[in-house]
Amino acid sequence: MLLTMLLFVSMDTAAKYLSQSYPVLQVVWARYLFHALLLALYLNHKLPGLMRTKRLGMQLFRSLLLLVTTVMFFTGISLIPLADASAIMFVAPILVTALSMPMLGEKVGPRRWASIAIGFIGALIVIRPGGDSLQLAALLPFGAACCYAVYQVFTRSLSHSDQPLTTLAYTALVGAVVMCFVVPFNWQTPDTNGWLMMILIGLLGGVSQFTLIKAFQSAPAAAVTPFSYSSLIWATLYGFLVFGDLPDLWTIVGALIIAASGLYIFHRENLKKQSADSA
Repeated sequence: MLLTMLLFVSMDTAAKYLSQSYPVLQVVWARYLFHALLLALYLNHKLPGLMRTKRLGMQLFRSLLLLVTTVMFFTGISLIPLADASAIMFVAPILVTALSMPMLGEKVGPRRWASIAIGFIGALIVIRPGGDSLQLAALLPFGAACCYAVYQVFTRSLSHSDQPLTTLAYTALVGAVVMCFVVPFNWQTPDTNGWLMMILIGLLGGVSQFTLIKAFQSAPAAAVTPFSYSSLIWATLYGFLVFGDLPDLWTIVGALIIAASGLYIFHRENLKKQSADSA
């Protein structure tokens, strides 16, 4: 999970770097196209069989949700510091808990609802709503976090019917196909460095999805998910070294509140699971 977070933030850093010279939609196209090509090479003749799914509509909708998440997040990091956007994305796991009751029928107790509310307060501290253009741009990663939370809920639901590689294949291929129709209207011919960076984004996206799957296969979600908060360390480091950005005090305070809220929710979910197992 720690490696996954490093790969995710490395991909985001490359995307922010590319978005300074190329349209964001072209960067998103590269992320999905080269991810899909890597997956096709890895799976080879197994790919057609893996495309068989019992819930095609949900697979397609889930894949589109991740595509929208990527577009919003990549657009957001092209406008605001990487660490700020990463902190706002911490809201996603908290939203998953909030959505698990209406969408999955799971019970959410008053303590976790209180943690959800506190997490949103942390997000407001980071975003600091107002008329400033940078503050408005911060709404893009917040929208990405909302879409990503719904995406994760659908992923959890699909795990009961489809194998992980099937879900991974739809994620890459749907994004690549959709963006191949969009990118001609936002095309800027890359130079050699541009092509190499675009290929790198696809490779990082593909490998990070693989390590994420392996993390959840190796240990319970409650054990590995808290390590996702390590991404803020990498985002801060990359932001400073590559772009000269450092999060301000309020961003750090908000991120800590969101992280504490999320960790408490994971703690409560783990206790609930242990209680259910012992019963």
